[in-house]
Amino acid sequence: MLKHRLIPCVLLKDWQLVKSVQFGSFRTIGHPTATVRVYNARNVDELIVLDIDASLKGEPINTEIISDMANECFMPLTIGGGIKTIDDVYAVLGAGADKISINSQAIKNPSFIKEIATIFGSQCIVCSIDIKKVDGKYRVFNKKEGLLDIDPLTLAKEYERQGAGEILLTSVDLEGTTLGYDIELLKLFADSLHIPIIINGGMGVPQHGVEALQNGADALAAAYIFHFTQYTPQMIKEELKKSNYPVRVS
Repeated sequence: MLKHRLIPCVLLKDWQLVKSVQFGSFRTIGHPTATVRVYNARNVDELIVLDIDASLKGEPINTEIISDMANECFMPLTIGGGIKTIDDVYAVLGAGADKISINSQAIKNPSFIKEIATIFGSQCIVCSIDIKKVDGKYRVFNKKEGLLDIDPLTLAKEYERQGAGEILLTSVDLEGTTLGYDIELLKLFADSLHIPIIINGGMGVPQHGVEALQNGADALAAAYIFHFTQYTPQMIKEELKKSNYPVRVS
């Protein structure tokens, strides 16, 4: 049986790893390579790093930092932010990343996913979808352009059709709040997709992870809980194991 994964999902900003609250109010976590060493020691399963300088400011992808992190990282490393071309994918994977995460470019051109999958395989593609709930309806949110008139589930189904390997599903409303994952949103996606869903945004206690797995998540992404609460990845995994979910434990 496949084990469920516990994945820190953090932002790269001004050469530091940071955590945001509802995509604002950034709080520094630490230097990238030092933080990776901490994650190695704490038995997390993968690491997702999203370069917001590249995505928001249009700066070049920071392959120097990616390479430094990859050299320290003992787990699969996913890098996102600013990936617009096949050459960008080559650069990120060449710097040591195991997977790439795409967001804005996939919205603009879903066939970009198929192009990547044809060359590198679906297993290395994580399609990130950020979502806000407005007037009772879920809508796609883009960090640069704001709220978009796009149904997120329709978008996710198109990503799956084009060859995405996984979906990183983030609730902007709950991100960084520690109030728990958006279970309603998760169920909507889990009932309709056949590729793994990494749920992100809101984990504050280990039980939130149990609830997410109960409702169809394949993997749990988080950040705040790892750095600004008393809970460790091991404690979260022990809670998942106690609820009979297979996880990798040290």
